[in-house]
Amino acid sequence: MKTNPAYRGLTLLKHSQQPYPAAPAAAQLEVFPNPAPKRDYVVRFDCPEFTAMCPVTGQPDFGKIVIEYVPHKACIESKSLKLHLFSYRSTGAFAETIVNEVLDAVVHACRPRRATVTGDFAARGGIAIRVTASYPG
Repeated sequence: MKTNPAYRGLTLLKHSQQPYPAAPAAAQLEVFPNPAPKRDYVVRFDCPEFTAMCPVTGQPDFGKIVIEYVPHKACIESKSLKLHLFSYRSTGAFAETIVNEVLDAVVHACRPRRATVTGDFAARGGIAIRVTASYPG
């Protein structure tokens, strides 16, 4: 099978084994051309097994990240997103930071018409946290 030339820039999807980035800054979101750039449609990624670390205690934080965006010229490739999100497993960050950083990464990578990232973090000490950030703000 011959690869579509539009997908030549996707490097992570080609590898069956890919090392996880050590930090979000080291992770790269890859994109491919939007197949329907004249139409508004919503792409939704559900990431129900998100894990990060508390930056103070080093204890794990568990949650669900939902990313919804309306693509403009490009769409996010899902394996690169998975690697980006997995990089938080060894990164200390509060929920508010994580959600805003993920939104910034999505916006930077694909310049969507609009995007929303929601993080639902499991209760610790009896309090669950939900953080939502949107673009444009």
